Amino acid sequence: MVLPMPRLLTCIVAEHSWPHLIFATVICLLGCLLTVRLFSRVRRTQGLQKFNWLFLSGFVGGATIWTTHFIAMLGFRAPTLSGYEPDLTLLSLFIGVASAMIGFTIASVRSQDALVEAGGAIVGLGVAAMHYVGIAGYRVAGDIQWDSAYVITSLIAAAGFGALMATRVARPTARFSPVGAALPLILAIVSTHFLAMAGMTIVPDTTVAVPREILSVGVMTSLVGAVMIIILLLGASTYIIDMQSTEAAVARYRHLSLHDPLTNLANRSALNEHLAAATKSTHEIGWNVAVLCFDLDRFKEINDVHGHAAGDAVLRAIGERLAKVMQKGQFVARVGGDEFVVVMRDHVGRSETKIGAQRLLDEIERPVEWNGQSLSVGSSIGISSYPDRARTVDDLLSQADVAMYRAKTTAGSSICFYDPSMDEAARERSALAMEMREGLKNGEFQLFYQQQNDTVTREVLGFEVLLRWKHPTRGYISPAEFIPIAEKTGFIMELGEWVLRSACAEAASWKNPLGIAVNVAAQQLADSRLPQIVQQILQETGLAASRLELEITESGIIADHGHALNAIRRLKALGVKVAMDDYGTGYSSLSTLQSFPFDKIKIDRAFVDGVVTNKQSAAIVRSTLILAQSLDIPVLAEGVEREEHIEFLRREGCLQVQGFLFGKPMPRLDIEAFVNTDGNGPTDAARTDAAA
Repeated sequence: MVLPMPRLLTCIVAEHSWPHLIFATVICLLGCLLTVRLFSRVRRTQGLQKFNWLFLSGFVGGATIWTTHFIAMLGFRAPTLSGYEPDLTLLSLFIGVASAMIGFTIASVRSQDALVEAGGAIVGLGVAAMHYVGIAGYRVAGDIQWDSAYVITSLIAAAGFGALMATRVARPTARFSPVGAALPLILAIVSTHFLAMAGMTIVPDTTVAVPREILSVGVMTSLVGAVMIIILLLGASTYIIDMQSTEAAVARYRHLSLHDPLTNLANRSALNEHLAAATKSTHEIGWNVAVLCFDLDRFKEINDVHGHAAGDAVLRAIGERLAKVMQKGQFVARVGGDEFVVVMRDHVGRSETKIGAQRLLDEIERPVEWNGQSLSVGSSIGISSYPDRARTVDDLLSQADVAMYRAKTTAGSSICFYDPSMDEAARERSALAMEMREGLKNGEFQLFYQQQNDTVTREVLGFEVLLRWKHPTRGYISPAEFIPIAEKTGFIMELGEWVLRSACAEAASWKNPLGIAVNVAAQQLADSRLPQIVQQILQETGLAASRLELEITESGIIADHGHALNAIRRLKALGVKVAMDDYGTGYSSLSTLQSFPFDKIKIDRAFVDGVVTNKQSAAIVRSTLILAQSLDIPVLAEGVEREEHIEFLRREGCLQVQGFLFGKPMPRLDIEAFVNTDGNGPTDAARTDAAA
């Protein structure tokens, strides 16, 4: 079907007022941008809030369609007297809003089938229906004749562009772009209007009278203006609510991400920031920095005998005492279960440090009263200093940790300063590093897989690939023990490439094309060859790039933002997804999310564990979800172990989860039921193993 272009151009250029067209274009652009933003919220929201966003997106979308059409119609130069019938004019507004709501509802049901495009096509056809009903209410002193070719083409264009709009929102090829998603909706409105107007011919007839009960151009201008005001008010209020929610989430997160939810002391992230600033000051001002590491003796016994509530009470009491005895230039943080770190600076000498450490011990050893019982704990403190002993922050912390364990094993000493003779552990780590290289050659490393599930349907969406080392004499060695050694020796580069290659080769052989997530170490990300290595592995193994997700931590970014951003963009250009792992453990994550094109955020398990029992943990997770939604980044929560966890996450709009509730990490043979069968569930044996 070939349409005469001169007729279409004449309709646009000669038969419409340019001021009206420019005004209609502005309204169309702003309204469509707002509509797709609201529709994207529908896609990422669960529960009753979803209906609120559906109403807003449908109303704003329908009103935008209607307003754009009638502003353009007000600029249409009819060859005879004309006006607008009230009933059909208002009916066209209702059709525009209703079709947008219905289409968005259908398109938001699922993203795995054609319902997305079907819903978008309904929105597009609603544009056409609104237009032709509106034209049916357009009264002229003459006859209106139609060219069927233009009419049919307008319907096809409306449905096609509407379907494309829904696809851009629900299944974006990269990170969601409001402009890229709004463009098809704009084209649906514009093409429908001008194709339909080009196919319409008004034949003046003086014998045809225009009814008196019509809306004049002046009245229509007022009506359209009122609808415009409603759209702008809705848009402004939505923007303000969105902005306030985001700002509140950011402000709340700034505080909560730097504090331990149980004791309200600073956490590990805040400690790292403080130490970085303190060690920098030693060069500028000449300060000494002393770090005191300690944990609580007999704390495990209190938990075992009296329960975790008693343990929490002890931690809160100790935290309050430590905070009260901190003096100028001193800083305290809780960095683990019962682990604490105190930083002292401002010309702190060895004798002053020991006096301060003894003051801490006195506070810790005071009994804690709980439910009529007196609970007592002790401690041993290890101390290191900068710059006379340690040369880096990592050395400072590790030396203090070594000194603490020496204090625990030395009779009659609860306070121990670091000495280089304590570095026997370092020699043991070196031996383990050598055995690690041999272990890779001898096939001692294995890949384990942990499910990643849909929060609502619980179906398996993919697997995170985890590395295990079965030492010939020591048995399984924890990754927490050998991964840091691999990173320190540089062996992580070879080990990481082996994991990536093996995981891709394994996944490529599965009948069920589930995705895999593979961790990338900071040193791997810093290697400029990483994108090339990934591309080569994908080509060799035959794994589709869309099935591979690389997980990076913030430590891999902060060293060199520019290099990391370039590497991530090159990886995404291959079609590989990139996720931010352990989110919530780093303060600079906020700015990182704004500048890096992540496809997913993984909330650290430390926050998920306390969402049911701890208000601050729940607030951290809730704030993270609000922040991620405002940035249009999907979220996966790690460490889901109880039904209460998944109920909370589902309520708050988190769509993906991972944790022991669905199964522990399993070797390749135990995931056969997922990857090589038509079903999406484990065998009875696998269920029993996962529950064990």
